[in-house]
Amino acid sequence: MKIGVSIGELGGASADVDGVIAQARRAEADGFASAWLANVFGFDAMTMGALCARETSRIEIGTAVVPTFPRHPTAMAQQAMTAQAIGRGRFTLGIGLSHQVVIETMLGLSFAKPYSHMKEYLEVLVPLMQTGSAMHQGREYRVAASLNVPGGQPCQILVAALAPKMLALTGTVADGTITWMTGPKTIREHTAPRLAEAAAAAGRSKPRVVVGLPVAITGDPAAARRTAAQKFGIYGSLPSYRAMLDREGAEGPADVVIAGDEAAVEAELARLADAGATDFFWAPCPVEGDGDAVPRTRAFLARLARA
Repeated sequence: MKIGVSIGELGGASADVDGVIAQARRAEADGFASAWLANVFGFDAMTMGALCARETSRIEIGTAVVPTFPRHPTAMAQQAMTAQAIGRGRFTLGIGLSHQVVIETMLGLSFAKPYSHMKEYLEVLVPLMQTGSAMHQGREYRVAASLNVPGGQPCQILVAALAPKMLALTGTVADGTITWMTGPKTIREHTAPRLAEAAAAAGRSKPRVVVGLPVAITGDPAAARRTAAQKFGIYGSLPSYRAMLDREGAEGPADVVIAGDEAAVEAELARLADAGATDFFWAPCPVEGDGDAVPRTRAFLARLARA
């Protein structure tokens, strides 16, 4: 299982453009396999990802994740292929539906049919990325478009798929899934097998299962979970994440945070790998009263990544 790290909004302290680029450079220097950018209410993740890719030479740069509803699939494909050209083949596009409260309440768009939206979206996005053209006549999108981005070879597409139908769709047409606040029991019993079954039925190669969770190496895991309950508590109230926490038997995000000493953290990462995770990226989880927790976590996970 490859080990990466969050940068930008989930990467700890807030940072300006130069600061996020510095985080990407440090992630590469530390030996992490990948660096992942959230697309929430700050920087645009693809723009920042392209900048980070330009200023690094080895590390994979990915989005976790870009919402589909606000961005037409042709615009998404064009920007992703541009980022891929800038990154010389090291950019990965993670996309997702976002949440009803964001799409409807904030943006004024309909969230009535999320599955059919994503299905049509991929029917435009995937051929544009793979062949440079797409012909699609659907309910939501009617597209006859082509792209020609110099150096814009196809990049991997990961879908933040949670429900069974969305996992089946993802396994059929995309390169894998990317999760957040989803624990090892759910990855083992729900995410990985449904995704693999769909990919096999479609004659596709084994899909990636990219898992993201907060991590804290500390002598006081209870304090880490208290911090996580405050910092990440919002995810327990969003229906899609709530469904995954319920599958895990978790009361809230604090229950899926990986916290403890080095041996405990390594054991939890092994559980995730055994459950079917192909990649893992961590987000810092500060611990009140333990100022060494974040640097200690980083140093240990960097050693595992290099190994």
